[in-house]
Parts: sequence; structure tokens; C-alpha cells
Amino acid sequence: MASSSLKDLLVTYLMPEKCYERIFVNFDMNVSCLKFIMNRIVGIWIILDTFLAQLPQLLKILWRRNAEGLSLTSVLLQLYAFSCPVVYAMANNYPLFAWAERLVTLAQTAAIVFLILHYRGDTLSGMVLLLLYGAAMFLLGSFAAAAVVSMMQASSLAALITSKVLQARTNQCHGHTGQLSSLSVLLSWAGSLGVLLVSLQEAGSLFTTLSQALSASVSCVLLAQVLCCRSSAATTKTKSE
Repeated sequence: MASSSLKDLLVTYLMPEKCYERIFVNFDMNVSCLKFIMNRIVGIWIILDTFLAQLPQLLKILWRRNAEGLSLTSVLLQLYAFSCPVVYAMANNYPLFAWAERLVTLAQTAAIVFLILHYRGDTLSGMVLLLLYGAAMFLLGSFAAAAVVSMMQASSLAALITSKVLQARTNQCHGHTGQLSSLSVLLSWAGSLGVLLVSLQEAGSLFTTLSQALSASVSCVLLAQVLCCRSSAATTKTKSE
């Protein structure tokens, strides 16, 4: 019964039945099946990153009632980068189900922007910024020229890389990561690696692959900063005790 349930789970989400038979019945580590499974896992991970990467950061800010250490410019660039695919989809009349998960990420990121301003004592500016952002998204998605939409889509990765660099620089200048969520950084890092693996397998343009590699590298720097700060904080706490 348990074996049947496991088979149903694996065949439904990770592999075709022939791959299940080869790997788990015949113990044949077929290369094409392993590659298929890896691609499926990477795809699921990228989707999870899209839905969840910003959520731990949002919850941490709300829990701590503090946004210290977060770069507002970095988060605004993230908001722009996440907005570009949505504008592109709206402008090209893609069905909602094809890009609806992006709206979740946008809502979470916009909320983070507002909370940063709110906890800096600038709530009114945060509200005005959200209203302007919503209006800009509607206008761009409805009336922007094709060239503008294409330019935005092409610039989204550069904006995302720049946002990571700015946050890493903020961490370095402050000497700590503040309220930066370790889980969000970890999810972003894993998602960046997943996108890089897909880019390498698809054999796309060299520029795109190098850009994805740079994004993954900066994510590694952020992850290292978070881990180093956690380790340093734990050591300091141990010594004080």
C-alpha cells in the first residue's frame, strides 16, 4: 500500500512510469530518466521560489516590526524585475493562469517596500508609492508600446542582479544583515541555481547564461553573508553566556 502510494506520487509529479520501472524495479540508473527527474525537480523548485522566496522576508519584517538592514533601492529594483514579466504577459494578452503566480510575488514585494517605508516613519510615502505603482502597471500593461515592453523584459535580469549587489553592499557597509531573511536568501539562491541549470541545458545565448551565472554568484555572496553573520552572532552569544 505504501509502495503504491509512493509510486503514484513519483509518477504524478516527478517521472513517467517507464522511468519508475527502470529505476525502482530494474535498478537501472538510466541517464535520460535521471536527467528528466532532475529537470522536473528544478522546475518545481523554481516555481516554489517564485511563490515563496519573498514570503519569509515579509513575515520576518512583520514579526520583528523592523526593516533595519534592508536596502530600499534593492527592493525597488526587485519589484521592477518581478513586474517586467507581468507587464509583458499583460501586453501580449497571455491567459491569466500562465502568469498568475507572478502576481503573488509582486504583492509580497510591494508589501515589503511599503513596510520598509512604514517602519522608517514614512507611511504616507509608502501608500502613495503603491498607488503610483498600481497605476503604472495598469498603464504599461494596457498601453505601452511593444518596444517598451520588450526593453523592460530584457532588462529584468539586470535589475535583479543589481538589486542583489546593492543588498550585499548594504550588508558589507553595515557589518550585519539586519532583518534580511535567511530563508528568503536561501530560496533565492536555490532558485538562481535552478534557472542557471535550465539555461545551461537549453544551450541558449552565451550572454543569458553568463547573466544567470552572475545572478547565482551574487546570491551565493548574500547567502555567505547571512551565514557568517548568524555564525558570528551565535559565537558572541556563547561567549557572553
